[in-house]
Amino acid sequence: MTTSTGATPISVLLVDDHELIRAGLATAFSLDPSTHVVGQAGSVGEALEQFAEHRPQVVVTDLQLPDGTGLDIVRAVRKEAPETGLVVLTMHSGDEQIFAAMEAGASAFVGKDAPSTEVVKAAKHAAVSPRTFLCAGLSAAMIRRMSGETSRLSDREQEVLVLLADGLGAGQIASQLYMSESTAKSHITRIYQKLGATNRAQALVTAMRSGLLSSMNPTGY
Repeated sequence: MTTSTGATPISVLLVDDHELIRAGLATAFSLDPSTHVVGQAGSVGEALEQFAEHRPQVVVTDLQLPDGTGLDIVRAVRKEAPETGLVVLTMHSGDEQIFAAMEAGASAFVGKDAPSTEVVKAAKHAAVSPRTFLCAGLSAAMIRRMSGETSRLSDREQEVLVLLADGLGAGQIASQLYMSESTAKSHITRIYQKLGATNRAQALVTAMRSGLLSSMNPTGY
């Protein structure tokens, strides 16, 4: 199957335990010729079976499922197929759910109150940038998280963050800040924890969105 421009449409697997929601999403995707729904599932188990059969480029999954959560799918697929786009769709879009989805390895997080076109847009983003995290509420969530004293970066951690944004590795950071490499790695680990990130790219994107690197132009990812 190809679009009018000759490009192969993005293959999508839809996962939701409500058939009406799946049908609505399928309709929304059918209106965009650059996407193509290759399968549908109503549970974690069925979703993983469908994924193994169709190997879609993107999985769009509800958070709450009868036999687990969409995050179970995100973790399993991310481990098996790192370049797959993973979109979490949920009615419960609180800070806890946002950070849990990001930490699990999701590519995007969309509330079910968003227009269906936003879900399609998130899926297309996920296909192109599966390891980044798209979420309309992330900046506000990060500001709320960073307002807690225990989540604020120390002056030293802020220095390390700036050097991470410049593309430096732990050894280079240690040399520039006159510390041991193990100490530099410890600072980097704490920065990731405080920003709810699992790698440098997520940390820098989150830092920019929360204003910690608002005047920077990170080049390290």
